[in-house]
Order: sequence, then C-alpha cells, then structure tokens
Amino acid sequence: QVQLVESGGGLVQAGGSLTLSCAASGSIRNRNYMGWYRQTTEKQRDMVARISAEGIIAYADSVKGRFTISKDNARNTVYLHMTRLESEDTGVYYCKLQPTTASATPIFDAVWGQGTQVTVSS
Repeated sequence: QVQLVESGGGLVQAGGSLTLSCAASGSIRNRNYMGWYRQTTEKQRDMVARISAEGIIAYADSVKGRFTISKDNARNTVYLHMTRLESEDTGVYYCKLQPTTASATPIFDAVWGQGTQVTVSS
C-alpha cells in the first residue's frame, strides 16, 4: 500500500513563491509518475505538473516558466517550486502517484494525497 504525505501549502502574496513537497512511502512500483493536480471543480482535478520515474516532465501551459517540478528518487519525494504566483493559482493542490507500464500507460488505481491549500492574495 502506498501513502502520500504533502506539505508546503500556505498563504502568499501575488508574485511570491512557495514550494510543495510530497513524500511517498510503501510498496512503490519502479515505473510510475508523480505529479501535482489542482482541484478546479467538485469532481475535476487538473494537472499542474508531473514527472516520471525516468525524469520526463510535463507542465500545464498556465504554469510553464513559473513552476518547476523535481524529484528525489532516493527519498521518493516530489517537489513543486512555484514562483511568480498569481491569484488564479489559488486552490487545493493534490499529489498523485500513478503506476504505469513500461510504455507509460497507466495501470492500477492512482494514489492521491490529502491535499494542501495554496492561497495567493492579490
């Protein structure tokens, strides 16, 4: 069983920076990707950034050039360094771990963290 523990959310002024952390523990498959998602509607979470175990990275267009995702494989921890924050970045951020096949196809159910609130004041 895999568990994700998030930290680093908070209140920041527009233009400021925050770093989120997500530590994974338990039976983690070698092939997976981890990422950050923001709750946008009651039932939808949109990808903000994600990184595979091999280091392949993807960003949402709205955060390119402002956010940086990185991973410490030895600690199974993923970070999201957010800079030049905007009020539109406000929301609950969830960490996700998705097991995949060798060809990066998702398999099994994803695991989600408990969420961390990011509030950007203008």
